[in-house]
Amino acid sequence: MQIDFIKYRKIYFFFSGILIVGSLVSLVVFGLSLGNDFTGGSLLEIEYQKDRPSNQEIKDSLSGFNLGDFNVQPAGEKGLILKMKDISEETHRQIIEKLGEGKEIKELRFESIGPVVGQELKNKTRDIVIFSLLAMLIYIAVAFSQLSWPAKSWQYALASLFILFHDILIPLGIFSLLGKYYGVQITIPIIAALLTIIGYAINNVVVVYDRLRENVLRFRKREETFEDIANKSINQTLSRQINTSLTTLLPLLFIFFMGGETLKYFALTLIMGIVAGLYSSIFLACPILVSWLKAEKKI
Repeated sequence: MQIDFIKYRKIYFFFSGILIVGSLVSLVVFGLSLGNDFTGGSLLEIEYQKDRPSNQEIKDSLSGFNLGDFNVQPAGEKGLILKMKDISEETHRQIIEKLGEGKEIKELRFESIGPVVGQELKNKTRDIVIFSLLAMLIYIAVAFSQLSWPAKSWQYALASLFILFHDILIPLGIFSLLGKYYGVQITIPIIAALLTIIGYAINNVVVVYDRLRENVLRFRKREETFEDIANKSINQTLSRQINTSLTTLLPLLFIFFMGGETLKYFALTLIMGIVAGLYSSIFLACPILVSWLKAEKKI
């Protein structure tokens, strides 16, 4: 028995539209909180042997160091991460001494990145994202160049681009909220996770579109409608998509809950992207093409 996914495509579009608009509003209103990797600055992670002071107590104790608008982020039960402007080694030692007054602390790491390096990383990240998107579009257009009915290869490519936009925008919108209310910042590991999502999303879409291509060539002569062929393709790839996503999500969930603060948001990014990619490959990839072709009255 096949599930009719195409029939309820307007519901999927409405749901995705809400997510896209919400993410765009969040990004416009709150923006993204960029980490020291991109803005330059220092990061200090320490762990208290006993109870950890509150964020406000930490900020009050460091108010005399002229650190500007620095960020205090809890890490585990007794640790914390300080993200601040670029500081000297002398100031670093003074901060450690101040935080250790009357308490036993352990320094876990200290990193410092200059503003020039941060700007260079930002530029390279932008170039990598643009290049990755263009490479994906070219691949889709070439892979489906043999198809001319009813959709052209460039239509498959543009539909894939929208799905990429959908799968990347939703995690970015969530990180915008996390940055505003929980001080979560965009770092190199998160960018790496976003690039992984691009590849994962394209892989999911290609699986469905490749089966659609095979079925178009196979069933077109039987006078089946494109809508029926698209629905058949989704059902044929459904179990593979779900099983692949679940086997990837299980270790990521373990990393998120057990992997520590360093890997927590890297794993969260991948989790959000994989869930969005699974949803879009089932509920958006073929329905977008069907609706597009119906609007052009080609089917």
